[in-house]
Amino acid sequence: MKNPFSLTFGKEPQSLILRNFQNSEIIEGFKEEPPTFQVCMITGVRGSGKTVSLTTVANEFRDDKNWIVVDLSPERDMLNALAAELSNRLELLQIFKDAKINLSFLGLGLEIDGVPPITDIGVALERMLTRLTEKGKKVLITVDEAVSNEYVKQFASQFQIYLRKNLNVYLIMTGLYENIYELQNVKSLTFLYRAPKIELEPLNIGLIADSYKKVFKLSDSESLEMAKVTEGYSFAYQALGYLCFRDGKSRTEEMAQFDAILEEYVYEKIWSEVSQKDKIVLEAIAKSEETKVSNIRETINFDSNEFTVYRSRLMRKGIIYSPSYGCVGFALPRFREFVLRQ
Repeated sequence: MKNPFSLTFGKEPQSLILRNFQNSEIIEGFKEEPPTFQVCMITGVRGSGKTVSLTTVANEFRDDKNWIVVDLSPERDMLNALAAELSNRLELLQIFKDAKINLSFLGLGLEIDGVPPITDIGVALERMLTRLTEKGKKVLITVDEAVSNEYVKQFASQFQIYLRKNLNVYLIMTGLYENIYELQNVKSLTFLYRAPKIELEPLNIGLIADSYKKVFKLSDSESLEMAKVTEGYSFAYQALGYLCFRDGKSRTEEMAQFDAILEEYVYEKIWSEVSQKDKIVLEAIAKSEETKVSNIRETINFDSNEFTVYRSRLMRKGIIYSPSYGCVGFALPRFREFVLRQ
């Protein structure tokens, strides 16, 4: 039997726990007439399942003949890529020909005799999307791991124009909190602030336990203990399941390998992306035997206001959480052990 768990980011594993409520919120919002919203952002820490959620939602629309799903990379010219994708789809070719949209100047291959070519990509896309809207077609654009670069900013700025003109365009972007936050703070893209943001919470421990129980033929107590190790972290659920299935060993026998995979695949990257002050706070939390904020900040000589800044930022990044008022703890499994090794 093939391993039902996967360590590959972005690939949908055989053993999967879907976020049905959050995914349905996006799907239903897009399908409403008129739509509740046309732009949605999915954020979460690395390995929290952003790409899987994006794929699940996009797949809901792919088989609908009235929807056109286009996946764009944030690392290339997104406007040209969108125009190229639409113009190369055979089912849309006749629609654009009937509308006399000549794209030959832009190198997109659609040439109409006797019709002057369009020379601006923004104008070309507007005419294409206008025609698709008139035909009752809807275009869903997905962008995985968006960053605040020139390609994304240029695309978002143009997309805002299409929204103002009531075109049938929809956008889902995933990204780390800091990248989405930076993008939203671009002065010309304030419309992104109004877009619903889905922050991926930990998976349900009960659902993880049920999954492990079925795969490994465990008792209720054994599967629950195994699930608790993951703390609901999506990548940890896959990693622990992958190791135990591959090696045929128990959870306790795989902890060293489990730590190594978490560190190599995710935690080292997270650690490299936080500031030196963030690291000081994380080290203080890791070394403390208590969870009280007042005690932790005293060990590093931070006043209340200073500590609050870093605590809030680390919470938004999904690294720590507040189990109760005035307390903090690590939101990621075995992250305390990782920090102490640093």
